[in-house]
Amino acid sequence: MASLLEVKQYLAHWFQLGKKVYVHNGDLGLLPSKIFHDTHYSAEFERCWDLILSDRSGDCYLEDTCQTIDELLTPQWDLVNCARCSMPIALQIAGIPHESCPCFNLPHWPNTEVPSPRSQLAVRSKLADIQDRLSSVES
Repeated sequence: MASLLEVKQYLAHWFQLGKKVYVHNGDLGLLPSKIFHDTHYSAEFERCWDLILSDRSGDCYLEDTCQTIDELLTPQWDLVNCARCSMPIALQIAGIPHESCPCFNLPHWPNTEVPSPRSQLAVRSKLADIQDRLSSVES
């Protein structure tokens, strides 16, 4: 079963490749233009996430998938990395998988020539760790 944080990260990865999340049973597609702001998710992404979690949004699902976001939060589903492209995908725990990775219709993907989608970075803590290591080397 995927946690809320894992599903949020899953969507953030796919948004970076231009995949939309459809809400209101497919009537409205969401694709924030900015996913991150510094070390956190952007306000635009957070508004999109809040709408996805809202009871008023109906069924919400990632483009080119058939399971809803609500289904991903049940014990019947898990998030794993695609064997082809290493992107997170939904995998049904029991039964026969019925679809492929959402990357199947992305031209030129996977592409090792460009950076892969990522999670938000804790830049300040990473820089502090580097500073601490440099300080210990100088001593």
